[in-house]
Order: sequence, then C-alpha cells, then structure tokens
Amino acid sequence: MASVTLNKVNKLFGRDHIINDIDLHIGDGEFVVFVGPSGCGKSTLLRLIAGLESISDGDLCIDETVVNDLPPRERGVGMVFQSYALYPHMTVYDNMAFGLKLAKATKETVHERVMATAKILQLEELLHRKPKALSGGQRQRVAMGRAMAREPRILLFDEPLSNLDASLRVQMRNEIARLHNRLGSTMIYVTHDQVEAMTLADKIVVLNGGHVEQVGSPHELYQRPATKFVAGFIGSPTMNFMPAELLAGDANGCRVRAAGIGELALPQNAQQRQSGEALTLGIRPEHLCLAAPTDDNCFDIVNVEYLGNEVYVYLEPKQGDTLLIHRSEAPSQWREGQQVSLAADWEKVHLFDENGAALMLSTQQAAA
Repeated sequence: MASVTLNKVNKLFGRDHIINDIDLHIGDGEFVVFVGPSGCGKSTLLRLIAGLESISDGDLCIDETVVNDLPPRERGVGMVFQSYALYPHMTVYDNMAFGLKLAKATKETVHERVMATAKILQLEELLHRKPKALSGGQRQRVAMGRAMAREPRILLFDEPLSNLDASLRVQMRNEIARLHNRLGSTMIYVTHDQVEAMTLADKIVVLNGGHVEQVGSPHELYQRPATKFVAGFIGSPTMNFMPAELLAGDANGCRVRAAGIGELALPQNAQQRQSGEALTLGIRPEHLCLAAPTDDNCFDIVNVEYLGNEVYVYLEPKQGDTLLIHRSEAPSQWREGQQVSLAADWEKVHLFDENGAALMLSTQQAAA
C-alpha cells in the first residue's frame, strides 16, 4: 500500500492545458474515484500517476518520494484499462502470469502469486480457459488479476466497467468493493458515471476542465456541494435549478425569492449580498413537495415516470421553460396533465452566485 500526493501538477499537450495546478493527497489504503464529464482530464491524471504520461510541471510523490522521472514499472502501480487487453491465445493462468514473467520472477513465485490472486477473484476454476470462453465479467476479473498478481502498491482503474451491460456493471461494482475491503490496498478509479463514484468511493475527486471542483466523501458532495457544477453532476436525477433574486433587507434581514415557490430568509453569513443580485436556487428532486395549484404557484405535470419503487414527476411552470423533477415513493397520485403547486424543504435548499460558487452550504432556515 502507498499514499499519493500531487503538488501543483500540470499537463500540457502543445498549447492545450489539460491538467491545471492540481493539489491532491490520496491516503494509504483509500479508495478514491476521479469523476467528471468527458474531456475533464480524469484519465490523463490517472496516466500521470501511472507514468504513462510525463508531467509538464509540479511534483508527483508516492510515499513522499518524487516519482516524476520514474518509469511505470518502478512506481509499484498496476493498471486495469477500459479494454480488457487479454492475449487471446493465452489461458487465464498465462495472462495473469505474463507481467510476472516479464519481471523475471521465479517459476515458484509466479505460480504462488497467480494462484493466490485467482482465489481472491474466484477464478480458480477458469485458469485453463482462454478469453473467448469467458463472460465479460470474467474477462474483467482476469484483467484485474493480471494487475494484482504483481502485488502493486497502488491499483489504478481506467473506466473498467464501461464495456459491460447494466447487470454486469452492478455485479462488478460489488466485486471491486469487496476486493478493496479484503486487500485494503490503495485504489484510484476513473469513471464518468457518478453512480459508480457514489457507490465505490471513500473519497471522490470531481474534475471539470482540468481543475478540481471539489474533493470529499459521497455524502459531503451530495449534501454540501461547493459549486453548481458539483451539485448538478452528483445525484441522479440531477438537482433542480431555478433563477432566484435577492430582495432588499428589512427588519427581518435579507431574503431571496424563487419564482413560484416563495421566499427564503438568508442566514447571517450571507447578509452582505447586494439587493437585486441574480442567484440560482438548487434543490434535490426528493426535497420538492407537490400540492393543489394556486393563482401564483402553478406548474403543469408534463410527464410521469414509474420506476417500480419510485416515481419521477416532471414539471413545467405556466410561464418559462425551467423543467423541474419531483421524486417520491410509488405509488403516486400525480398524473400527466394535472396542475400542481410547489413547496420546498427550505433546510435542504442550496444557493449559488453568478459564478456558480455555493453561497452557503445549507440555509438551515425556515420559509417565510
């Protein structure tokens, strides 16, 4: 096991600044997930740690040793790629042993490590097979086993489940989580799927345009997003956003108004904002409440999605085009074509300024 520290790490391809001044510490034994949209730099960052790309500026340390100039084989890392990259003419045993043989390990060491890894991954009955005789999930376990057999200090995963169907993805997520619990090794995992990030990670690193937007546990990112980007990216379905306006202060302090759902008193740490400032109010679908429509609070139900244990209700205001989502347990009384009013759980509301920064982590205020 090992820790990884990045100090002001940058990566440029020509004039394109792909990774920009990233500071990050990954503790010994942590399971850390890099998540973000396509092109945000997460795979490039993983390749920098692996040594497959050179760092343009900054320092990368493994256990406090700067490894910028070390080749991949000397960094003590093992990598599982999006493609299984198994040798089709080799058996499972030979695929898993290949890296050890290249490292000139003894025959006894090769056999011992392959068998130990096969037991962990439940591949013992498949060692004689070739990749064409394996399912997608089994091939992915062999790819993981090939990396693990070398006993790396750090295991790196680059979108390893993206080629699997939905049921296999769930199965493999569970197997990877169990593997981490058994080994206790440091694991760094790249995905664009925030569900994978939420279910696997001890710590999530949200990347956007080569920058780190926020680092924290799944609970922290879901409950206290630092930016509008994080709030919209983490959570399924996504957070609802609607325009809001800061009202002039009175004897009761400053307030903010969101069209259709009322006013919110701001906490003391947000009292210095300018009256009339345009803000964005964010609220999770499960924190919206529906009721009978009123003259100044009326939304049309444009679609209802039944998912078995829960229902998504899609809402559109009478004027404007802001589509909102309400989530509730099934069964639901709401039907397409109905009109409703909205209320919010104000203690769960988030506010963001014009730059997308969170105005406060939680209002902790009651509605007017």
